[in-house]
Amino acid sequence: MATSPIIDINTLDVVIDEKAILNQVSFSLSAGEILGLVGPSGCGKTTLLNAIAGFLAPVTGEITIDGKPCFSTNTTVAPEHRHIGVIFQDYALFPHMSVAENIAYGISQYDKHSQQEKVKKLIAMLKLEGFESRYPHQLSGGQQQRVAIARALAPEPKLLLLDEPFSNIDARLRNELMIELRQLLKSLSMTAVFVTHNKDEVFTFADKIAVMHQGHILQFGHPVEVCKQPCSWQVADFLQLGSWLNATLYHDKLDTPLGLLSINNEFDRQDNQIALLIKPQHLKVMVDQHGESVIQHINITEQGYHYIVAPVSSKHDYQLSVYSEQVIQIGQQVQLSIIEHDYILFRRDNGMS
Repeated sequence: MATSPIIDINTLDVVIDEKAILNQVSFSLSAGEILGLVGPSGCGKTTLLNAIAGFLAPVTGEITIDGKPCFSTNTTVAPEHRHIGVIFQDYALFPHMSVAENIAYGISQYDKHSQQEKVKKLIAMLKLEGFESRYPHQLSGGQQQRVAIARALAPEPKLLLLDEPFSNIDARLRNELMIELRQLLKSLSMTAVFVTHNKDEVFTFADKIAVMHQGHILQFGHPVEVCKQPCSWQVADFLQLGSWLNATLYHDKLDTPLGLLSINNEFDRQDNQIALLIKPQHLKVMVDQHGESVIQHINITEQGYHYIVAPVSSKHDYQLSVYSEQVIQIGQQVQLSIIEHDYILFRRDNGMS
């Protein structure tokens, strides 16, 4: 038997100062699912979070949380009655309150004993023992985040919203905290939506991803599925899934700067100006003094040497990313070849860089 979604958003539009910020946004999440909202700055991620929280009013659409309408043409529920926990980017802790007082702030309706029991439980859950009497300025960024999470969870919300929750955390601790918070939310079967600019955070922390662009959700699904089969070049480009090669389609052949490819993709044969997405693992590189490409840049990574390769001839224009265990010098000429795979093709777009 299917369970009702914890959050259900249907054709949401938001207009601010006569400018459309969100356009026909729809998605739903079940209990315990974590969604990462990603996309370029200004695409509407934080606006969507604020609309869900009730901090701004959409023009049209519906927001339902745990089966109860929170926004529709006939209904607007105040933020404090939506049963939502919010964690802001700067955590918004009260500087004059101790850790324990910050956590207890949202549960003042409970009697003193119940408050103390809840705070004690959350202190243990978030590993804040010994910090109860400290003030926010006496805590590290990671500890402040834990306090913000505990405060948001204290009223037992149905949904948790997080705005760039890991941006203020030291890079060394970020991955550890993401895993820890994910395990905590899973143990509580807590549904969450978080905003991030970092796609790697989505792969570590989220069950679902929504890639946004100019107020629309371009693609929604499991992160692995979205990466394997992006629905548009904007999705592939934002997630940095590979490099682009301009190509021309002739019947079942794709003419690329790296040679002819046989394809069987279903594609509009009348539109033969194509952008081919090339992931690093689908390229072979060989040193060749007569090669048609040249090493332009080198990084050393966990996968070995990471090379940026450009064409020798000015008649082509590409920058391709490839990993190899070979030691190749900057300026050396190489021959690139494309390994046969299920090619990902898009219609060439004027907006493509």
